[in-house]
Amino acid sequence: MGARGIYVATTIRATLDEVWTATQDPSQHVRWDVRFSRITPTTSTPDGAARFVYERRTPVHTVRGDGISIGETSRPDGTRTSALRFTTHDRLSPLRDGRGYWRYEPVDDGIRFSTGYDYAAGWGPLDVIVRPIVGWATAWSFDRLRLWLETGVEPERYALWHALAFWRGDRPRASRCERVPPHRRRALDDAPATLAALPAPGGTR
Repeated sequence: MGARGIYVATTIRATLDEVWTATQDPSQHVRWDVRFSRITPTTSTPDGAARFVYERRTPVHTVRGDGISIGETSRPDGTRTSALRFTTHDRLSPLRDGRGYWRYEPVDDGIRFSTGYDYAAGWGPLDVIVRPIVGWATAWSFDRLRLWLETGVEPERYALWHALAFWRGDRPRASRCERVPPHRRRALDDAPATLAALPAPGGTR
């Protein structure tokens, strides 16, 4: 996995429940996050973790994999978290086994929504090219989510090609997001304890 992982953060002028619903409901999640084309829940574990299968479609190939996540909605400090593990056996996938988290922190001007994650590279040395693209796609998606919740403009209005529409000031922009973890730590240093306790993905469906 990468030395520091991938970190992205943004502040969204919305309520905690609004951000939580838009990111935890699989049908809403795929609307703004370009990293996924479909997320289908399968089963739950006794401790409340949710298993799912995911797809990322491209014109030439569809990557499929398994994931598991668990959320915390009643933390003493008023924040919420969601921890995730994922895997795929698709040899064409640039991302193999991975893990990460989302953190939801109420602040004066809304909700600070952040993620930290890392993955095993599926394309070997080519990850030096893939990893910056994945980080950019995460940040672009976060800003797409922010625009949706703040302005009501549905995320489907902004396709990936809008990233090249430099004349449009209203388009999602990855550069609006923070990309360096606080105190320049590694992306997973702030992961919730629930991440370490998650079982492997791809279990009983």
